[in-house]
Amino acid sequence: MKLSVVIPAHNEAGSIQRTVDALAQTLDAEAIDHEILVVDDGSHDDTAEIVARIGERNPRVRVRRNHLPNGFGFAIRAGLEAFEGDAVAIVMADLSDDPRDVVAYHRLLERGYDCAFGSRFMAGGRVTDYPKHKLALNRVVNWGIRALFRHGYDDTTNAFKAYRREVVEAVGPLLSNHFNLTVELPLKAVVRGYSYAVVPISWRNRQAGTSKLRLQEMGSRYLFIVLYVFLEHMLSRGDYRRPGAAVRRRAGFRPGVLPAGGGGARRRERVAGTRS
Repeated sequence: MKLSVVIPAHNEAGSIQRTVDALAQTLDAEAIDHEILVVDDGSHDDTAEIVARIGERNPRVRVRRNHLPNGFGFAIRAGLEAFEGDAVAIVMADLSDDPRDVVAYHRLLERGYDCAFGSRFMAGGRVTDYPKHKLALNRVVNWGIRALFRHGYDDTTNAFKAYRREVVEAVGPLLSNHFNLTVELPLKAVVRGYSYAVVPISWRNRQAGTSKLRLQEMGSRYLFIVLYVFLEHMLSRGDYRRPGAAVRRRAGFRPGVLPAGGGGARRRERVAGTRS
């Protein structure tokens, strides 16, 4: 399975080289066929030039200008239009996501899951230097989404996730232009019957550059997309669900949690509602 890594980047010259190099080295070490696609979202610094130079020595790395209007959601959508792999992982440009967790996602997809989700807050997960006010708001929003959809997942708003190509094709058309795309993608996948598993992941606050998320601008947009998908879930009578979703559930591909093993310990699977 070829894995594409899509990285939206706006003025990330301070971190993009370390991010791309760390991903490339980790995926090469695990012998994972991959490409790294950086979508330059109207940067005013050397982000695109840095990635282009990396691509000159590593043909698996390429940069693409965002041909849509500028914005986080548009940049990801441009990357989802252009990736070439059998699956795609969305990774941040600021080195906040651990490349080893990308490998864990790839393993889940290889095992047959349609989506690979991570949680920074389950046992084995880790967050470093998360601003307290953002952390508190994150927990409230994710608790609300979890209660509404009853999917048992506590980190829906995190952009760092991976999907098989058929999932990306099936959840369209995407409506979100901004950071609310981070909830539209996984929630549509869940309510349309695609299987997923959750693993603990690590996250650390950026060491260079500035965050592009403006919380005061996003509240109504998050609420709109959450309610939009919830209405689809409750009122569409399954018109958008994946054909054969019930068969896949009976075959064992149900929402699951893969807890972290200590050191090199084998990871044990617990699939919700089936077995322990």
